[in-house]
Amino acid sequence: METRTRSLVKSVLWTVLGICVMALIGFVFTGSLRTGGAMALINAGIGFVSYLLYERLWANIAWGRDV
Repeated sequence: METRTRSLVKSVLWTVLGICVMALIGFVFTGSLRTGGAMALINAGIGFVSYLLYERLWANIAWGRDV
């Protein structure tokens, strides 16, 4: 089973990558760094929590693992 610390670190790194990508997309579509950054932060918060819960759920499912 994956440790909680590993899940947390993976979630943080995924969130940082998501913030960068979303900020760039937001800037391209709006022309505003402020709006693009706000969009990125909101998306990152939602994505962080969703991904962390998703990873923890799958960490408890034995299906498909070599035991």
